[in-house]
Order: sequence, then structure tokens, then C-alpha cells
Amino acid sequence: MTRTRMTATERSAEVLAAATSAFAESGYAATKTDDIARRAGVSQPYVIRLFGTKQQLFLAVLDQVCERIEEIFRAGATMAEPDASPKDRLDALGQHFGEHFLTDHDLPRVFLQGIAAASEPAIGANIREHYGQLYDLAKELTGATIYEVRRFFATGMLLIDLTAMGFTDVTADCPPWAAEILTNLSEEGI
Repeated sequence: MTRTRMTATERSAEVLAAATSAFAESGYAATKTDDIARRAGVSQPYVIRLFGTKQQLFLAVLDQVCERIEEIFRAGATMAEPDASPKDRLDALGQHFGEHFLTDHDLPRVFLQGIAAASEPAIGANIREHYGQLYDLAKELTGATIYEVRRFFATGMLLIDLTAMGFTDVTADCPPWAAEILTNLSEEGI
């Protein structure tokens, strides 16, 4: 069997994917670069050579996750009719977010890990900057009021929390409180 040699860009993407999965599972503090290297099929020194430190690797993962949210928001905005109301535009962003972000369980968990690790100065600065950019982008794309965008983000964070806990649909093993929240959000069209 012939092995195809990967480019540095391909190898870096593979390490980022492994790191995303590892950080989603264990969080920033508990994840070891050895584990990430093992998942990516490379040596731990190679991971460090690519990204410098575990913190720099986490920041690269967090950047990638937040860039994905931005892409989803922009794509969702194109789903709304040109003359749609701000609420309809937010609904389109929310629907696209649910279909393309919440369905990849690692992404919401990494986003939460970024918030949880915000006491680390570099991570805190990074997640605050990204959060603010996403908030401003949602306002810009939809023309919604501060109240509407705040409510949109509050609902989005609730959905991220539920997704991280494993509750995405009302199922037989879904506890009543989660089923009630999910049903209510569904009835609201979110």
C-alpha cells in the first residue's frame, strides 16, 4: 500500500480537526497535546512545531469555529427574501445555524470551552472579540434591533447548551424540561 504524502497545509488541517475533537471532549485545561498528536497521527513535537503552544492551538481551533459561525450567518442571510423583515432575516440565520452548526456536536462544545477558558487572558480576549464580531454581524445582516439580536443570541446560546448536553430533538430519553424547551422553541419557529 502506497502512502500519499500530505502537504503541510493538509497536515495542519488534520491536526486542527483532531484538536477540535479533543478540546470539545476534554476542554482546554484537560486536553494534552500528546492526545491531539495521537489522534492526528503525528508526533507531539510536530504539533508544537505547527502551532507553538497548546494555547495557540486552542486559539486556532476557536478561530476556526467562530469563522464557521460567521460563514453560517452569511449563508443564512442569503436565504431570506430581499424584502424580508428583520425578524424573518434572524429566523433565516437561526435556521441555518441549527442545520449547519448545531449538527456538528464538536463545534458548539468548543465554543463553550472558549467561554469557559475566558479567564486565560489570551483566550478571553479572543472569545470576546469573536462574540462581539458575531453580534455586530447579525445586526448588520438583519437590520434587527438590539433587543431582537440580544434575544437571538440568548436563544442561540440556549441551543448551544442543549446541544452540548446531547439534547437536540425531543426523544424518549429526553428529560421533560429539555423536551419542553425544545418544543417551545420549535413552536416559535426557531
